[in-house]
Amino acid sequence: MRRGLIVGGLCLAAIVAAGLFVTRAVPVDASAFDGLEGDAANGEKVFTAAGCASCHAAPDATGEAKVILAGGQRFDSDFGTFIAPNISPHPEAGIGSWSLGEFASAVQKGVSPDGQHYYPAFPYASYIHMTDQDVVDLWAFWQTLPEDATPSQPQEVNFPFSIRRSVGVWKYLYLTDDWVMQDVPKPELERGRYLVEALAHCGECHTPRDALGGLDRSQWLAGAANPTGPGQIPSLTPDDLGWGPTDIVYYLETGFTPDFDSAGGHMVSVIENFAKLPASDREAVAAYLKALP
Repeated sequence: MRRGLIVGGLCLAAIVAAGLFVTRAVPVDASAFDGLEGDAANGEKVFTAAGCASCHAAPDATGEAKVILAGGQRFDSDFGTFIAPNISPHPEAGIGSWSLGEFASAVQKGVSPDGQHYYPAFPYASYIHMTDQDVVDLWAFWQTLPEDATPSQPQEVNFPFSIRRSVGVWKYLYLTDDWVMQDVPKPELERGRYLVEALAHCGECHTPRDALGGLDRSQWLAGAANPTGPGQIPSLTPDDLGWGPTDIVYYLETGFTPDFDSAGGHMVSVIENFAKLPASDREAVAAYLKALP
């Protein structure tokens, strides 16, 4: 019996050790950014395409106030309510005291400076595809933004998801830097993939999720339940959408559909962002969507 207890104890210890290893928070290798110089002008384009202000501006912020990243917007889900934090350059209330490496770890790996997991309501599962240069450029632009002293609010997440360590299991299951669309023979298609799958994180809303909140990549952009209210987020696959490239480009610039309807909900902010990007980016997104199976 004593031998059995010892073996059982060793097995339990091994299971615990394996669990701790799997669920650990792994930051980026900061040395990857050595020698890279930030371009704030390009960083602004990355900031716009990634929709940073769309989530982190204060509720009901308009105009120039949208670049004051005070946080406070609430996003309901089956797992609780996520509240966007202050990510302005304020040294105490925001992220002004962070290093480039800490910023990159948050954006690409969902890891905080103190080694905690961020909830994947922050779309780092898409941003993991960002190039190192774009991360550096985005950080350079961040230094130009106004500070704000509004305190961040705690997340209102249900148990057991309130245990941050459990996010490590989610990352083990779903966090990957593999692209959904593997074959991109043309530069325009490659740019479209980068915008859709990485910066604009379109899949986060337009792809159905499983019971644990992971994206069902086998139904990529095939439509999903609205996470913040009634209704359905539409499919963007060619057969379901039925729009031509010109229709898609026009919609991303103006918000008007071929049927003379207009964008609503969170898509209003997405349209505002895409309208500020070069026309070639909207055309690249159209090319990507038309190339979907």
